[in-house]
Amino acid sequence: MTYTFASATILLILITDPIGNIPIFANALRHVAPERRSRVILREVLIAFVLLLTFMFIGDGFLRLMNLSELSLQIGGGVILFLIALRMIFPPPSSDTPDLAGEPLIVPLAIPAIAGPSALATVLLLVSQAPDRRLEWMGALCITMAVSAVILVLAERIQRIAGDRFVMALERLMGLVLVAMSIEMLLRGIKTFAIQLARS
Repeated sequence: MTYTFASATILLILITDPIGNIPIFANALRHVAPERRSRVILREVLIAFVLLLTFMFIGDGFLRLMNLSELSLQIGGGVILFLIALRMIFPPPSSDTPDLAGEPLIVPLAIPAIAGPSALATVLLLVSQAPDRRLEWMGALCITMAVSAVILVLAERIQRIAGDRFVMALERLMGLVLVAMSIEMLLRGIKTFAIQLARS
């Protein structure tokens, strides 16, 4: 699947899932003073951004080191996206995020809430498919992190105004879109594999 700047941005936003991260951040920041919460959120988003950006630059070397092909990454990425989408549509009954006392650092907000395995795999996939368009992917990542920062900083207001049901419905709608994208990625990967198999 060939990504444009817009489709890559949408994919990254769906993967990082800022709407779904609202309750995770609310729970983790429960013991943080209200005046400090915005700073903590911005710090965690920045840490996640640096990690994803680092993966964007070392992605080619990582793939060569692990002897992974673009095709295997595409099919594996499609499977991961599908599982993440199912989790968005059918969330688990209870949060896996521990109730931490004090101010969280890196874990669990930056990693894995924002820069989780699916986000890292998506960044690797984008770079492996079009390494010459790295600047576009960087731009898409910048927009994604900016959107995440704005939504998470305004999370309490969003929950108050829209309500928990609306937030949940929006996340499930995003999950449905992600299911379609993951299936498209899987189908294209399987088609490419079948063509390669027929030629060999």
